[in-house]
Amino acid sequence: MGALEKEFFNSAFVSYFLASCFNIGHLIWLKEKFGRWAIALTVIGFVVNTLALTSRTLQAGRIPFANMYEFGMAFVWGLIFFYLYIAYRYKNYSLGAFVLPVAFVLTGIFSSFYQEVRPLMPALKSNWLLIHVITAVIAYGALAISFALAIMYLWRQRMEETGEQGAVTSLLPSLAILDTLVNRCIHFAVPFLTLLIVTGAVWAEYAWGSYWRWDPKETWSLITWLIYAMYLHGRVALGWRGKKAMNWAVIGFITVLFTFIGVNVLLPGLHSYAL
Repeated sequence: MGALEKEFFNSAFVSYFLASCFNIGHLIWLKEKFGRWAIALTVIGFVVNTLALTSRTLQAGRIPFANMYEFGMAFVWGLIFFYLYIAYRYKNYSLGAFVLPVAFVLTGIFSSFYQEVRPLMPALKSNWLLIHVITAVIAYGALAISFALAIMYLWRQRMEETGEQGAVTSLLPSLAILDTLVNRCIHFAVPFLTLLIVTGAVWAEYAWGSYWRWDPKETWSLITWLIYAMYLHGRVALGWRGKKAMNWAVIGFITVLFTFIGVNVLLPGLHSYAL
């Protein structure tokens, strides 16, 4: 079962990689069939990603959220779910050229942290694990989409400023729509990001006897939340729009990645079991 689950996740990596290639090819050569193949491969990747999660769940006898590899499978799954929803909702699949490269890179990173199923540590034997990680999957998935949309915005803006507009820009949403979508994704994600910190604090009190201990993971989670809080404040109080807002969205997601991956690898602490 373990080997099968790993093969499913590796298959998802291949599917996301090929989908990335066809999505980028669709933007470069404007061939409609490339776009259709990209969507088909994305759906295939999503299905085998789902099978990997299901297989791991059956093998472990629990929801697979105990370490970085397991959460990574769920994180990428959430990212692709949000992408497919937005693409279907707005009938525009050009976002795939920006989302799928993120998905396949993350899948490759998380695959490198593969480990066999192990018994849960005492600190993880809590119902708070499920609540805490589900909020993380939702928040991180939506923020990953906001990152891809922000990159798309900056790319289209640069083309317009340099006069490089052509047929490719007709495939991309307008700057106004991209700005709105980035804002909606972040507005959707921040409440879950807040719940992520709150549930983590409650769980920490249950597991370690203290709500907050300034562990590297806790500290960087707070930094991430503050960056997005500053983004929301800037939108409402300072009128941030366009490039400035997009830069904050990009910086925010880079912080998300460091909080989840970089902290685990470079700054060991109470959450070191997440590896």
